[in-house]
Amino acid sequence: MKAGIVGLPNVGKSTLFNCLSNAKAQSANFPFCTIEPNIGVVNVPDSRMEKLEELVKPERVQMATVDIVDIAGLVKGASKGEGLGNQFLGNIRECNAIIHVLRCFDNDNIVHVDGNVNPIRDKETIDIELQLKDLENVEKRLEKVKRAAKTGNKEAIVEEGLLNRIRETLLQAKSARTITPQNNDEEVLMEGFQLITAKPVLYVCNVDENSAVNGNKYVDQVRELVKDEDAEVIVLSVGAEADITELESYEERQVFLEDMGLQEPGASVLIRAAYKLLKQQTYFTAGVKEVRAWTINIGATAPQAAGVIHTDFEKGFIRAEVIAYEDFVHYGSEAKCKEAGKFKVEGKEYIVKDGDVMHFRFNV
Repeated sequence: MKAGIVGLPNVGKSTLFNCLSNAKAQSANFPFCTIEPNIGVVNVPDSRMEKLEELVKPERVQMATVDIVDIAGLVKGASKGEGLGNQFLGNIRECNAIIHVLRCFDNDNIVHVDGNVNPIRDKETIDIELQLKDLENVEKRLEKVKRAAKTGNKEAIVEEGLLNRIRETLLQAKSARTITPQNNDEEVLMEGFQLITAKPVLYVCNVDENSAVNGNKYVDQVRELVKDEDAEVIVLSVGAEADITELESYEERQVFLEDMGLQEPGASVLIRAAYKLLKQQTYFTAGVKEVRAWTINIGATAPQAAGVIHTDFEKGFIRAEVIAYEDFVHYGSEAKCKEAGKFKVEGKEYIVKDGDVMHFRFNV
């Protein structure tokens, strides 16, 4: 599962990517600095891991991860191939969610591709390009499905109805994610269309250091604009985050954060939000060899969770032994959880909860 960072050129995307991944994507003060997308595998910050490590004292610890993709800046006309439009749009299509970075700071030394700072205009520029590309694809698909619908094909009739609704929505300059599928058939179709504007989105307001805690007038404008979008808005000073990653020690970083009035780096908040945006959650395995966080889709069953470790675990699944994270921490060990009756044996229908500490029995 991948989350792609998008935005206009020079809004701080590559610098943010470097903060998140500690990779060194090229960042410079001119458009199209990033051409090929950079991919970073990023650890998901989780304080529960520290507690499990403290209790179990394993030989190694393995965090959950999320893939973050740094996609080059879009410009007006990208949907028609302007700039490096087609390539960029293809990169976005391959991602499962979008992190949309908006410039919300004034700085005369950093050029703005449209001449001045205006996050509302910038957001609309990107939205329109993505909507136009989706509209082009929807209209092509409509041409094909109309012929089948005329013959009375029931599936084609359902698809034509949904495509017409999507088309009308896009023509009103609204994104496809604002459409709610009316039944399971429409849900499956919607997923199959692979529309860019149907992907979940998270807005990152890149602010100056002094606005990192409370935001500023630009952030207020963005929040007002997206209030009906069911999208989270995160305030981040990307420049300050870059400075934090350069510091050698944990203590130095904490002092820097305290001076800014922050409890943790904004990058950590963003990574967790991206993980949630991708509809991911974590379960743990905890033994003396390894304490590990495993990534699964929200709503995954016990066999599906087992399959993340190895496909044989899912094929030969017998049962799952489950302890809730809170119980594991409260009682301090698997043995004490058993004594207290907090050790559960679950079958194939069990829906895994975020934070479950699990062990699987299987036979292949």
